[in-house]
Amino acid sequence: MNIHRKFLLVLLLSSSMGLSSAIADYSEHPDAKKFIEKIENDYDRTKILTIFKSANKQQSIINAMNRPAEKVKSWADYKKIFIQEKRVNQGVQFWLENDQILTKASKKYGVAPEIIVAIIGVETSYGRNKGSYRVIDALTTLSFDYPKRSKFFKKQLKSFFLLCEEQKQDPLSLKGSYAGAMGYGQFIPSSYRSFAIDFDGDGFSDIWNNKADAIGSVANYFSKHGWRSGEEIVIPAKFDKSYDISLVNKLKLDKNIGNLKKIGFHPLYPLSDQIKALPLILESEDGKNYLLGLHNFYVITRYNHSHLYAMAVYELSKLILDRVKNN
Repeated sequence: MNIHRKFLLVLLLSSSMGLSSAIADYSEHPDAKKFIEKIENDYDRTKILTIFKSANKQQSIINAMNRPAEKVKSWADYKKIFIQEKRVNQGVQFWLENDQILTKASKKYGVAPEIIVAIIGVETSYGRNKGSYRVIDALTTLSFDYPKRSKFFKKQLKSFFLLCEEQKQDPLSLKGSYAGAMGYGQFIPSSYRSFAIDFDGDGFSDIWNNKADAIGSVANYFSKHGWRSGEEIVIPAKFDKSYDISLVNKLKLDKNIGNLKKIGFHPLYPLSDQIKALPLILESEDGKNYLLGLHNFYVITRYNHSHLYAMAVYELSKLILDRVKNN
């Protein structure tokens, strides 16, 4: 009797897996059908249907989107992920191995080499972890089964199809993060198409495997988003007891130092009242750190819209630069 029950259970499980697989066929998803109708003038309908039949819904992607480290961790915990001895040493190694390319990119685009290295370090540990999800699975899952941000990811999915067409890439073979970001610098498809460059002149912009292109592309991204060469990123500050908490850790660069002083936010270094800044409080193991993020800090948040992320890039970049100088 037990054997028969086990056999029945196996049959039921198999049946359930088959049903799950059928649901995951995005060629039959109502939202996907509407998506195909909208983009079929730009991309072959038959190709899309074939790709969607092979795309799989990944619940783990939705789970990851619902608990990003930037939103659930304090600075003390977030910092431990990225500011590690190992990552600093690997950053120094990456810099020394690619010194000529970094120098060239920094000179051309006016972006500090330590920032380029730190971005690649935070994003993929210098290429060691570029993501294990198929990009098509990530983008279809988030486009059609994650309503909170479906509009954004449908745009990314369209950009991904166009990118694959332009670069003659197989959409089913490319891998990336759970959010569909790709390569050394984890560019989403629209960023890839807008900012990835062929930095070594071989006729192909490849940030998946080509370090020169990856370095040049990160530098180009920062340049296009307004990086200012040689300017400070973060400075220490003092906040009055009456400061407005609603203004803290908001990624809006809409007030200058003069405005901020009047409402209780004071830089500890002398700065022109015309310089724009945003107030930051970081909860560390030693207590609260009061800071002002300047223009270049804001630019880092254009790469990832999180003050914790920007701070991790900044801290890592300083440590790597110090080691390279003393190497």
